Amino acid sequence: MDAFYAAVEQRDHPELRGKPVIVGGTSNRSVVLTASYEARVFGVHSAMPMVQARRLCPQGIIVPGRMSRYAEVAQQIRRVFAEFTPLIEPLSLDEAFLDVSGSLQLFGSAAQIGARLKQRVREVTGLTVSVGIAPTKMVAKIASAACKPDGLLEVAPQDVASFLRPLPVGHLWGVGPTTLATLTRLGITTIADLADADPARLEARLGGIGPALWVLAQGCDSRRVDAARERQSYGEEHTFAEDVRDGEATRAAIIAHAEAVARRLRADGCRGRTVTVKVKLARRLAPGKYPVLTRSLTLPAAVDDGAAIGAAALRLWDAAHVGRSVRLIGVAVSGIEPRQTLQLPLFTPPVERRRAALNRALDEVTARFGRHAVTRGRTPPKR
Repeated sequence: MDAFYAAVEQRDHPELRGKPVIVGGTSNRSVVLTASYEARVFGVHSAMPMVQARRLCPQGIIVPGRMSRYAEVAQQIRRVFAEFTPLIEPLSLDEAFLDVSGSLQLFGSAAQIGARLKQRVREVTGLTVSVGIAPTKMVAKIASAACKPDGLLEVAPQDVASFLRPLPVGHLWGVGPTTLATLTRLGITTIADLADADPARLEARLGGIGPALWVLAQGCDSRRVDAARERQSYGEEHTFAEDVRDGEATRAAIIAHAEAVARRLRADGCRGRTVTVKVKLARRLAPGKYPVLTRSLTLPAAVDDGAAIGAAALRLWDAAHVGRSVRLIGVAVSGIEPRQTLQLPLFTPPVERRRAALNRALDEVTARFGRHAVTRGRTPPKR
């Protein structure tokens, strides 16, 4: 999807259309989740510190993220994808691989399928999607980025090498900052440089990843679309405007994150078994680097209830005895399983029936009035 979070905000709020929208927190410590193309022309991009984004684009309109809303729209988009093929591998809320090999006789060529898919996404959601088509997943992903926004680019099998060779080597999967720095020192800056390099030399300098990157630089990628791949975790986190210690603000954030995660689990028809609390301490190790603590707890049964997730997260927080100033706190749930696979008891206890009814009511209120319309009562610090 094109600038997905910002595009949803502009669609839902017409007064934002055509304006530089920056999605993220408002504090100086926040980071940009995404930015509209009107803001990107000023150099604003995802993961940029918000203070830098405001400096580059002082006229930008900062909008807080609404993950539950984005997840809802993502489900609509996923249903559109399923109109063309059942072989869908999600990468994130706004991105997926589709294997359309078995759909060609029904819908026409891959380019025709891509064009129809773009049209259907626009009809259903009012949003634009960019489509990359190629014989391999990696090249398709690179092509989709190359044709943004609202583009369609097909790279034929015979054109893969000529498409890849001029591109910066950082476009390849597996080339992170450290690997990129090593390749640069070796004089390798483009995919062509890497494709023409000696694999043995690459292995000597990079280890096993060197020859693997060399293979990718040739345009070879044997990975297939994995339609069975399931989401591994759901999480929410928040960077405080000022450092905090154990108290009302910290515990309120934990509860709010637990509720947000639970809503997303229920929206996707899932439950999770393991609750994790992430804490970023305020003590700076280096510019932009802070110590991070994580604590996890596996529950007896998978849950999708905010109260249960929040209670587990608060237990983890209390047991951690952090005792120091905190910059960020987050809550995540992993060990995901579909709700329908759970075996229900013959007679559901009344408390569970009431809790399920409460969650349904909370979801209806949130869908109509927003996530801040109703919240759970706050839990005081442990004495």
